[in-house]
Amino acid sequence: MDDRITGVMVYYYFVCRRKLWYFCHDINMENENENVMIGRILDETSYKRDDKHVNIDNVINIDFIREHKEIHEIKKSKAIEEAGIWQTKYYLYYLKQRGVTQLKAKIDYPLLRKNIVVELSAEDEEKMRGVLDDIILIKKRETVPQLEKKKICKKCAYYDLCFI
Repeated sequence: MDDRITGVMVYYYFVCRRKLWYFCHDINMENENENVMIGRILDETSYKRDDKHVNIDNVINIDFIREHKEIHEIKKSKAIEEAGIWQTKYYLYYLKQRGVTQLKAKIDYPLLRKNIVVELSAEDEEKMRGVLDDIILIKKRETVPQLEKKKICKKCAYYDLCFI
């Protein structure tokens, strides 16, 4: 199994551990999901003047970078904002581990015409190390983690796997 931990994995870790496990085991249900398709269209049609999808080491894929060392992540809604914040913090953490410092980060919500600033504190770095260790353990599991029913389950691409 691949040792890489991607930004999507960090995002899924905060959304749902089962979703993360399915993703890490190449069980992908998102291609046909309406919410995912809307997110892709939003990504393709927003911020057209910026260089988008900056892939670094096939580990992180930053939606776009603006001048003044500012990375941006585009999200459809604030429904699972914590996951987006930690995904963005992971980008800052990953780049800092490679000597890139003094970065700023924002999460943009084009449909809401809002954005939030994301920063990486020393406490965040400590928590991130634990998150990354947990992700490795989830990736190595032979069985799917226990189901946790959440409000977002009904809109999840993996709903059928979990509930039917």
